[in-house]
Amino acid sequence: MSDYLVIPRQQHDDLVIAAYQSRGYDAAEAAEGAKLAAEAARHGIRTHHALKALHLDHLFGSATGGCVPSAEIEVLPSRFPASEIWNANKKLGQSVAYRAIERGIELADQYGIAQISVDNAFHYLWGGGYVMEAAERGYLAYTNCTSTLAEVVPFGGKFPTLGTNPHSWGMPTMAASGFPLVIDWATSTVAMGRVQALKREGKSLPPGAAVDKDGNPTTDPHQVSSLLPFGGHKGYGLSLINELMAALIGGSLPTHRGRPVPVAGEKSTSAFYFQIVHPDALNGRDFAFGRSQMENLTAVVRDILGHGNESAMLPGQLEAQARKQSDQHGGLLFTAAEVAEFNEINRELGRLEWDLAQLAVAK
Repeated sequence: MSDYLVIPRQQHDDLVIAAYQSRGYDAAEAAEGAKLAAEAARHGIRTHHALKALHLDHLFGSATGGCVPSAEIEVLPSRFPASEIWNANKKLGQSVAYRAIERGIELADQYGIAQISVDNAFHYLWGGGYVMEAAERGYLAYTNCTSTLAEVVPFGGKFPTLGTNPHSWGMPTMAASGFPLVIDWATSTVAMGRVQALKREGKSLPPGAAVDKDGNPTTDPHQVSSLLPFGGHKGYGLSLINELMAALIGGSLPTHRGRPVPVAGEKSTSAFYFQIVHPDALNGRDFAFGRSQMENLTAVVRDILGHGNESAMLPGQLEAQARKQSDQHGGLLFTAAEVAEFNEINRELGRLEWDLAQLAVAK
């Protein structure tokens, strides 16, 4: 593994909060944006930490009207008590997502299951961070969203008409594995944030991940115009689910998202979907050998990893290992190239740059 520089969490958060507030976001939004960015870095998510978040906001957010600082969420009338429909009014996506998880947990405690759909949203970055938080508190959680920009080519096509459209699941498996099982992926072979990270680090993409402006395959991150769905038709199908659910919520044409609307009356915003389930709502109370529900969950996980599969990995394991490493080093781990980009933000804000010579190195 390459050496990483250790940035104290407070130092990171202070910079990210200052960056958001300089763009007009209120203190609560800035803190929520910094929290998600820090947790992404803490768990080794290099594609969706602060650099990605602030870059997205610059390209499609507060600088262009795609995200509105201090916007208020409007809860729309619903005849279903366990379901809520929100108009986010282009509020910062991280703020909306954290609040949706909290509200979903409240509703799941009352009704066993909850769902929250969000219209007029702005991308919330790392979906795994939200379901992980719910899973650590003992709930099953799921979220999907439509990405800020259509940049994925449909299976068999050549023009990008889909977002990277991630899906994220969280399962309360702490007793079984020591960490929540988190399945979290973009439906493209790689996220565009990964392309940006490889460009930053001077590395190449894997084959079959992207195409250039002419639709030809490329591994050069500097030549990438669009991405390809993972697993061919399978990833395409998962990506399509997000677009169709967004269409039912209120999302409009994916090729308009993040771009000036070419047709008057069309929309260019994203949509979110959240679901929270209380484990008791699933409990059939008929477990072998009188096991409890969570004992049975542990037994299932151990059976999957048994029989010679002891070296197999669970989804979320790499993130748990990265979190442990970050915590052991007492901060967030970034490459020298990433720190250089953070220092560009420090300079823009008139703040002191982070002194690389004074930073601890995590090997």
